[in-house]
Amino acid sequence: MKRLLTLLIIALCVINVKAQDLTVSPTKGSSLFEELSGVKKKTDKFNLYMNMNGSFDAMFNDGFEYGKFNMRQLRIESKGNVNEWLSYRWRQRLNRPNNGGANIDNLPTSIDIAGIGVKLNDKLSLFLGKQCAAYGGFEFDANPIEIYEYSDMIEYMSNFMTGVNIGYDFAKGHQLNLQVLNSLNGDFYSMYGNIPTEIYILPGNPTEAIPSKLPLVYTLNWNGNFANVYKTRWSASIMSQAKGKNLYYYALGNELTFGKFNMYIDFMYSSDAIDRAGILSGIIGDLQSEIFDIEEENMHNVLDAAYMSIVTKLNYRFADKWNVFVKGMYETASITESSIGVVSASEGKYRTSLGYLGGIEYYPMESNLHFFLTYVGRSYKYEEIANKADYNTNRVSLGFIYQLPMF
Repeated sequence: MKRLLTLLIIALCVINVKAQDLTVSPTKGSSLFEELSGVKKKTDKFNLYMNMNGSFDAMFNDGFEYGKFNMRQLRIESKGNVNEWLSYRWRQRLNRPNNGGANIDNLPTSIDIAGIGVKLNDKLSLFLGKQCAAYGGFEFDANPIEIYEYSDMIEYMSNFMTGVNIGYDFAKGHQLNLQVLNSLNGDFYSMYGNIPTEIYILPGNPTEAIPSKLPLVYTLNWNGNFANVYKTRWSASIMSQAKGKNLYYYALGNELTFGKFNMYIDFMYSSDAIDRAGILSGIIGDLQSEIFDIEEENMHNVLDAAYMSIVTKLNYRFADKWNVFVKGMYETASITESSIGVVSASEGKYRTSLGYLGGIEYYPMESNLHFFLTYVGRSYKYEEIANKADYNTNRVSLGFIYQLPMF
């Protein structure tokens, strides 16, 4: 670890010294170390990347509100192949708190991925350690730096947890993944709120919600590739939230590519026995916290929540270095069964959210560095049952995205 930290400090110092040297321009396949030192790296055992998404954001709502510089994504990543059958990967967010002491896996939430890959044979492989859940969908599968605005479904989702993934390449271009992960990062109460247990009483059932003895999430995932024209990211998951209370999640991601045109459409649905995302809890909790004199931040446990999301994005690479895109999002938040208790909620749809994005990207080099100008609009519409006012947000961003190969 000391050697790794020393290497990072040296690399960052080199970047600072050479920041104004306009002759330095890494190309595809060359790391910053190779360009600066003139020494070609001859091993794949250690690769170091800096993942960045930074911009100047102008916020609008009935006119201009404010503007700011924003480093939306900043992650450092290392991966490599130790030998023919053993690999590793580590990725950590540098702009997230490093609070890991109380987490169930004893890892800080700033760490996305930390584990090893084991290739058992040409078809079967394992990944052991902290990893991204194998949920389907192309928005979910993309590198986070490539996303200008996530759908609510993914924005509020717990994505990185510790466990094991078994991958099976059953045909060329097709892989099945069976994954078992912790369903919690912290303990039960830090995830679902430190609320009196009577909140969990179900209609007609006096049983309180008891933390599960095996808080795990099980996912079956299919990644398919049909001649690089049609690709799939489909998955089904079941998550133990508490004793007798589960979350069911389904995702169907589909991508089409025809020459310069590319598009995907994702369908996602989540049925939560206890509201994990917290969106509905936030809507209903505003009222319930006042009625029952419970702190609002602890109101996280509406029962029988359901979320649905449809996301689509279209890209057109109209020139070698230029790409235009549009993206749309349609999402609903509903309660599937009325509940009576400390948190009372009536059955029905509470909110519809819309997202609409458009922009242009410029790729000056063969690498993935690109500059962008985008518009991001969000609209939140509440049903009468929610007793909340509709609102909209608008943002124009000018910035860059780069997975910088440092070594």
